[in-house]
Amino acid sequence: MNKGWGKPNADWTPVVGTLLPVTLDAQTQRMVAANEADWNARAPLHAASDFYDRPAEFWFADYEWEDLGPLDGRDVLHLQCHLGTETIEFARRGARTSGLDLSEKSLEAAREIAREAGVEVDYLHANVYDAVGAVGGRQFDVVYTGKGALCYLPDLQQWAEVVRDLLKPGGVLYLVEFHPLLNALREVSLPGESDELVLRADYLEGRGPIAHDSTVTYTGDEVPGRQTSYEWRHGLGEIVTTLASTGFQVTGLRESDVLPWPRWAAMRQTPDGWWRLPDDAPRIPLFFALKAIR
Repeated sequence: MNKGWGKPNADWTPVVGTLLPVTLDAQTQRMVAANEADWNARAPLHAASDFYDRPAEFWFADYEWEDLGPLDGRDVLHLQCHLGTETIEFARRGARTSGLDLSEKSLEAAREIAREAGVEVDYLHANVYDAVGAVGGRQFDVVYTGKGALCYLPDLQQWAEVVRDLLKPGGVLYLVEFHPLLNALREVSLPGESDELVLRADYLEGRGPIAHDSTVTYTGDEVPGRQTSYEWRHGLGEIVTTLASTGFQVTGLRESDVLPWPRWAAMRQTPDGWWRLPDDAPRIPLFFALKAIR
């Protein structure tokens, strides 16, 4: 049991096995608990899907390794690592690697993937807000996160403080995430939507949680008994300003027009296997990569 949980509010009924930060209000805690249950339901489907049946290096853009530099002998923590399909690549490159995720079912699959890859990864089951306690006070040279992670963070300021405390002095946060513009265009189309580049959702933060009731996950699989899940928007300005105000020095911010899946039917595959809109389409950012030093 995480001794840092404290006592829940009187009107909150805890979910067995759920790790929740005490700094969030009771309603937000319930939303985080719903997300944990949702990811536990999705994880076995994701682990068996063709979507994730790719080499670990596929999930990285070339510029990521340029920004990260050599990892041999460094301590790397992958926050919100899901199945660990990317996490194992850090271990292959010589890093002492840890992965942390909210979903125990995801980590069960991640441990099996690491075993099959023949690499050692220390996987930890914890809410990202409880990461400092979960790692036992260890600090890291690199904290890596993103690709569908920030949208599950209800409080970006608390997250930035956690990441700061996880890093050694001079350590690097490397955040590779869906661009807020992609989120506004919607990263996955809904049934009946056209294939046009149309703003369908908020770019900026501020409206609070967004509820999702779909029973189909992004791998295309039907999720039995899936409950409502929740996301929070974070604009690029909020992300950069929050990190700067927490003491980080932002040393790089890349914007990229490629994705690892074909969001729109008109997208064309690159030589690396990722996808880009055709030449006659507007050039817009779909991914961003931010490097910040503690």
